[in-house]
Amino acid sequence: MKKIISISTLLVSALGFSTFAQADDIDDIKAKGKLVVAVKADYKPYGYRNDNGEIVGLEIDLAQDVAQRLGVALELVPAQSSNRMEFLVDGKVDLLIATMSDKPSRREIVYIADQAYYSSGSNIIAKRSSQYSSWGDLKGQKVCGIKGAFYNEATEATFGATIVPFGDSEQSLDALRQGKCDAFVYDDSFIAGKLKDAQWAQDYEMPLPTINDNPWGLAVRLGEDRFHSFMNETIIDWHKTGFILNLETKHGLKNTPFALGMNGLYQ
Repeated sequence: MKKIISISTLLVSALGFSTFAQADDIDDIKAKGKLVVAVKADYKPYGYRNDNGEIVGLEIDLAQDVAQRLGVALELVPAQSSNRMEFLVDGKVDLLIATMSDKPSRREIVYIADQAYYSSGSNIIAKRSSQYSSWGDLKGQKVCGIKGAFYNEATEATFGATIVPFGDSEQSLDALRQGKCDAFVYDDSFIAGKLKDAQWAQDYEMPLPTINDNPWGLAVRLGEDRFHSFMNETIIDWHKTGFILNLETKHGLKNTPFALGMNGLYQ
């Protein structure tokens, strides 16, 4: 005997399939009531731990704004350059806002927003007594670097330095203080923030011209078109309203040419 399937059953099945097929990370985030974001916890003033051990900073304020726009709570997951994309791909986090430069190779792994939210370049922090004046002065020098940072290879291949890799910035800075490295190559934005501390400003400097200026990429998982579009619109709003300019001021930074330019672009 043939099995009779009613039209209502077919409609219910179709609707159920449609709902499932259209489910995405935004739906999941709202369903669980929280947004989980990978951030830096060692990169003052963008993401660092305060005296109470809480992760705070400019990028944390950005993450909080995204959570508020979605109407959910915020959970922060501290990440390093070596594992931040892995956290996103593996589903440990929903969103990545962790000082990551936008590179074509990274776009093959994660879905980076079309509009950059920030920008920085490469420089070094070294003792004033080292008297570096050009990148060529690094030839034959031991230079601390962060595992996974794109400029490590260029510092070795182009300028002849020997990179001594470490897991995070604090390990690199400790090695620099202990004389295990002659300099530490990293983002100029981080170094500028570090040199605001009196203990570093007295004996250390950022002596070279900044190179390799790169936009920072905020990312979601590959295939998350709706979340990707949402974040693009959010970043544009951050620039248009001057939100990022205000955050720079809040965190003791001079307004950067990039942030000023983006604010002017979207006015």
